[in-house]
Amino acid sequence: MTEQQKPLANDTLEKLRYASTATITMQLLKRGLRHGAIKRARPLDPRYARCVGPAFTLRYIPMREDLAGPPKPGPMLPHRVAVETAPAGSVLVIDAGGAENCGTLGDILVARLKSRGVAGVVSDGPVRDAVGVASVGLTVLCDGAAAPASMNEVMCVDLGIPIGCGGVAVFPGDVVATDLDGAVVIPRHMADELARDAYEQERLEKFVLREVKRGRSIDGLYPPGEKAVADYKKWLADGEPE
Repeated sequence: MTEQQKPLANDTLEKLRYASTATITMQLLKRGLRHGAIKRARPLDPRYARCVGPAFTLRYIPMREDLAGPPKPGPMLPHRVAVETAPAGSVLVIDAGGAENCGTLGDILVARLKSRGVAGVVSDGPVRDAVGVASVGLTVLCDGAAAPASMNEVMCVDLGIPIGCGGVAVFPGDVVATDLDGAVVIPRHMADELARDAYEQERLEKFVLREVKRGRSIDGLYPPGEKAVADYKKWLADGEPE
């Protein structure tokens, strides 16, 4: 069994849901990874910005006119296969192949992903039918919206393989976390340990922010000195009061 196939610890995804992408990128940095944040992926609708799950990958390449055209009856194209096979709880991560003026997904396919229990979509290209996509209520991060269909610029060629999305290498099974700040990729073999540390960092920063809002100086608090650590432990023991 490879690292990508090993099951995650039972609480890993829940701990990552507690942590912001800002916290997660700091934990990646502590492990020597500076390029985990996907470029050109922002929430299409800020109300649906948050998701966490294993990556299910899809790859587009620049379109070649003799091979691309409108869908017709017959074997499903790879992007439609992906929509029907991405596991519940996964995040569909799309290498849009450099698309700038076309959508690699529209409202019907996003609605199908939602109905199958997929956690969200992250793409470094646009989507189309933006109002319809937003109405589905699924977390979608992308590079804006465009009216033309995908075959205007790109064609889908493969799924379930390593891809590059927004300058980040994404392997199937890597863990993806999103929020209003964007999308971050966590290598699968780091996910359990990173989730533990991100959860602890998030709780500490919640305490620090509380103290700052109450007028406390950041000197000796952020990063915490001995007194701040003692106060933090007491705060935890008291049930993390607001």
